[in-house]
Amino acid sequence: MKLPTVAITALAALCVGAFCCSAVADDATDTWNSHCAMCHGKDGTGQTMMGRRLQIKDLTDPKVQAALTDEQATKTIKEGVTEDGRTKMKAYASQLSDDQIKSLVAYVRSLKKK
Repeated sequence: MKLPTVAITALAALCVGAFCCSAVADDATDTWNSHCAMCHGKDGTGQTMMGRRLQIKDLTDPKVQAALTDEQATKTIKEGVTEDGRTKMKAYASQLSDDQIKSLVAYVRSLKKK
């Protein structure tokens, strides 16, 4: 059976889309593991030595997620966090592209417990 050209094109687009989404998710995971997991933990709970010391919020907590907007998360990643003159989180604007930061924010959202 020969598929119509439209069906083949649609199928190809779905396959490429699935591959791209998977690649973006993998990139976000790699970015998280490279830049964030040391303090926030691989699971986002903040239960690392540094996370406990800095009193990092549990990013898996639905209440924490609800209080954090995407804009706030983006700004925090780009600009970092300074409290009482001390850097709690360094800025990543010079190390990560806007697309990487956007993917990272989506990754943070995926950490939320249901």
